[in-house]
Amino acid sequence: MAHKKSAGTTRNGRDSNPKYLGIKVTPGDQAQAGSVLVRQRGSDVLPGKNVLMGKDHTLFAIRDGLVSISYKRKVHFDNSIVKKKIMHVVPA
Repeated sequence: MAHKKSAGTTRNGRDSNPKYLGIKVTPGDQAQAGSVLVRQRGSDVLPGKNVLMGKDHTLFAIRDGLVSISYKRKVHFDNSIVKKKIMHVVPA
């Protein structure tokens, strides 16, 4: 016979690994060509001058320079106006 009572099942015993999203190079810092600037889900920050977007929406620099962020008003598909961040790399 068992000396301990059996434990019941649990429904919350799982956890996922961290995804390490966010801004990797802050505005005002130097960025090298090929360095990751922002890791994101969706296009929260848009690419500007000397910045490209990867297939998972990661922004990366294509030239060395100083990182800066500007804002742009964009019209959404439902005619609402949204302020979007745009990340640039200005060659120094």
